[in-house]
Amino acid sequence: MEAFSDGVLAVIITVMVLEMKPPRGMRLVDLRPVLPVFISYVLSFLYIGIYWNNHHHLLHATHRVTGGILWANLHLLFWLSLTPFATAWMGENHFAPWPVALYGVLLLLAGVAYFLLTRILIAHHGAVSTLATSIGKDRKGRISLLVYAVAVPVSFVRPWVACTCYFIVVVMWLSPDPRIERRLHESSGSD
Repeated sequence: MEAFSDGVLAVIITVMVLEMKPPRGMRLVDLRPVLPVFISYVLSFLYIGIYWNNHHHLLHATHRVTGGILWANLHLLFWLSLTPFATAWMGENHFAPWPVALYGVLLLLAGVAYFLLTRILIAHHGAVSTLATSIGKDRKGRISLLVYAVAVPVSFVRPWVACTCYFIVVVMWLSPDPRIERRLHESSGSD
């Protein structure tokens, strides 16, 4: 499951970078029209990187996988696989309301899918498992979903405010969250 997921995430990043076309011209000023495309790429690259990192830690705390877990993981990968499309549409249309809203809906659905995956894994491994005790109430995950849900309607009025919300969630998740790593280290030290 981990190898397949890693491969899908690598392809997503590759497709996103291939969507970026160089501008015509040789001057620095010629880069200005592609700046929105680049900014949307950076935002999406960070999101995919955060998902990859957290998914990696999540699976290292997982001991058994069922068919339901595989489908929950595929559900997450489905929403993440739409990232290149939403990224390109948002960047090429200079952060217009509909593309920014769609991007937010995609973030929301990927966040819900990740939340469901963690809940299914915890249900399978038990409430006292390393995974369950590491994730706890998942405040950051719940706050992220709330921010996305607020940002989507805001994107129709102030797309840049919605994009700022998306960047705030990135910053929130960029700060290290060593809960699972720490729990795995503690449990391996006690064995």
